[in-house]
Amino acid sequence: MSESLRPLTRPRLYEQVVERLREYVTTEGLKAGDRLPPERDLADRLGVSRTSVRQAIVALEVQGLVEVRHGGGTYLLRDRLNAEPLETMIDRRRRLPDVLDARDALETKLAALAAVRRTEQDLVEIDAALAAMADAVDRGELGVDEDQRFHAAVTTAAHSALLADFMAEISLSIAESRTESLRQPGRPARSLEQHRRVAEAIRAGDSEEAARAMHTHIDTVGRVKLLDWQSGGES
Repeated sequence: MSESLRPLTRPRLYEQVVERLREYVTTEGLKAGDRLPPERDLADRLGVSRTSVRQAIVALEVQGLVEVRHGGGTYLLRDRLNAEPLETMIDRRRRLPDVLDARDALETKLAALAAVRRTEQDLVEIDAALAAMADAVDRGELGVDEDQRFHAAVTTAAHSALLADFMAEISLSIAESRTESLRQPGRPARSLEQHRRVAEAIRAGDSEEAARAMHTHIDTVGRVKLLDWQSGGES
C-alpha cells in the first residue's frame, strides 16, 4: 500500500494545553513565583480532561518551568513558559543514559588523575571555579557556566590530552546533561557541595576518594525528572 495512505496521527492534546498555558502566562503578565489556576479550573476552562492538564503540568515540571507543591498548587519558576518541543524532550531522554555512562567513565578517571597530577596553578583554578559557582548559587542562579568551569578545571588538572579530547567530543551532550541536572529544585547548591568534596580529595592527593566523590556527583546529575517522564499519547 502506498506510504502516502499511512494512518493519520492525532496531535497530543496535552501539547495544546501547554501552548494555551504559555499564552495565558504571557497575556496575564504572570511572573516567577505566581500560581497557576488549579487543575480542575484549567480543565473546565480549556474543555479537556484533568489527565490532559496533568500531563501538561508534568511536562512543564520536567523542563524546570513550574514547581508542583504537594497540596499547594503549581507555581511558575520562570517568567515565561517557553517549553521545548516534545520531540526534543524525547530525544534527550533517549540519549541521556548513554551520556551519563560516558561522563561517569571519563570524569571519575579524570578526578583520580587530577589528585596525583595537579599543580598549584590547577588548584587555584579549581578554587576559583568553586568560588564562582558559590556566587551564582547565592544569586539564585543555576550556575551552568560556573559548573562547566569547575569540570573543565578538573579535566585540565588531570593532564591527560587524550581524555581531554574525549571530553571535548561530547561537550555538547555534557552541557545538555548539566543543564538538565541544575534545573532540578535545590540542585545547584547540592552540586556545589559535591564539587567541594571532589576538590578536597584532589587537593589531598587522594585519587580513590576523588574518583568516589566524582562518581557520587555524576550519579546525582543523573537523578532528573526527565528520565521518569512518560510522554504518553493523550487523544
